[in-house]
Amino acid sequence: MTPKRPAGADAFPKIAVEPSVARQPEEGALYAALDLGTNSCRMLIARPKGSQFQVIDSFSKPVQLGQGLEASGRLSRSSMARTVHALQVCRRKLEQHRVRNMRLVATEACRRARNSRDLMRTIRRETGLPIEIIGAEEEARLAVISCAPLVSHKTETLMVVDIGGGSTELVWIDLEDVEPKERPRAIMRLSDGFGNPQPGGARVVDWISVPLGVATLRDQFADVEDDGGRFALMSWYFEEMLSGFTPYAQGSPDEGFQIIGTSGTVTTVAASFLGLRRYDRTKVDGLEMTSDQIDRVIHSYLQLGPEGRRADPRIGRERHALIMSGAAILQTLMRIWPTSKLSVADRGLREGLLYAQMVRDGVLASDGLNGVA
Repeated sequence: MTPKRPAGADAFPKIAVEPSVARQPEEGALYAALDLGTNSCRMLIARPKGSQFQVIDSFSKPVQLGQGLEASGRLSRSSMARTVHALQVCRRKLEQHRVRNMRLVATEACRRARNSRDLMRTIRRETGLPIEIIGAEEEARLAVISCAPLVSHKTETLMVVDIGGGSTELVWIDLEDVEPKERPRAIMRLSDGFGNPQPGGARVVDWISVPLGVATLRDQFADVEDDGGRFALMSWYFEEMLSGFTPYAQGSPDEGFQIIGTSGTVTTVAASFLGLRRYDRTKVDGLEMTSDQIDRVIHSYLQLGPEGRRADPRIGRERHALIMSGAAILQTLMRIWPTSKLSVADRGLREGLLYAQMVRDGVLASDGLNGVA
């Protein structure tokens, strides 16, 4: 499995942006974004509100679409059946809210599976939903723009990390030439693509899509019984995949460096750090953690062992089987690029899809995206 590299600056069409004046959306106009990933099917329905959006309805269901994919190269009948069932629920929600503006996408599992076209045909026949399989660069780009509100004015070098079920995207961005107060907006403008830097704008130094996420990395070492040994092997294997990423040999910049992490792994680690027995997005999204704090949480997971993690309410029943593969990825990144400031983002591909649609339609106000001082 070779990490995917950018093929060219014009890999994706430009999105027309109307930055000056936001149009008032028609009464009740809603937007939907659906992310069919390797492990889960998730959807948001929202309406524009100022420079942000207001979530009206949501859906999230573990479907384990990538179960067995690592060994067979195919999506199983049972995983496809679970996925179709979840999408039928999504279709009913879309009909209930009369949503007309939507983008519904599938990611790594469908990119890799030999029979993904069969799944797309089944979805179209059983649900009528227009699911599209997007490329790794677009997935990375959408995750990046979703995190724009968390970018600090003091950040000169930014790395956005999206740990998914089947892949992990890393994007390294140079913001040194951008006016501090404009840095969040500069990130949002990357909706145009990674390969067209503007004077005084954000510049993508490099990006990579590693075909290892929490589900696929776990499956690689499922036959290793020792908990600590399995964790060490997962960490080593993931690091091996980063050698072609330009910033790998450079380490962390001395000043002005920020990492934004978006994934269930990162939010679970944050919830554990805060001691939340019940997840609270308002306390997690935007939380800043140091490398040492993250390391201590991951060490506590290893001390708990498999049974202890299964019973830990901070981790949750749906996350306990995936948390150590995600933690291996996160700890590897923190070891290579130690930082005093990892910003936790409870946002990602779905939010990026919503932002991109709303920016395209000119329905977001341009003066409220202020970032973090």
